[in-house]
Amino acid sequence: MAEASATEVDPFTAVESLRAALDEVGVVFPSLAVDAAAPNLRLVELGRVRVDVAMRLARALQRGSPTT
Repeated sequence: MAEASATEVDPFTAVESLRAALDEVGVVFPSLAVDAAAPNLRLVELGRVRVDVAMRLARALQRGSPTT
């Protein structure tokens, strides 16, 4: 599947997609939002997370990583 470029994706859609995917693996980024400081850059602010949340995210990514 081809990935869309940053100019093709609405940043608010990206945030909601990421929030939904994180929710599926039990991870919450409280500060997840569109970065309003530079809207022309279309950045997503991930914010800070506690270490236990970072570890849950790492485990979820490791489980989903493709084998080579």
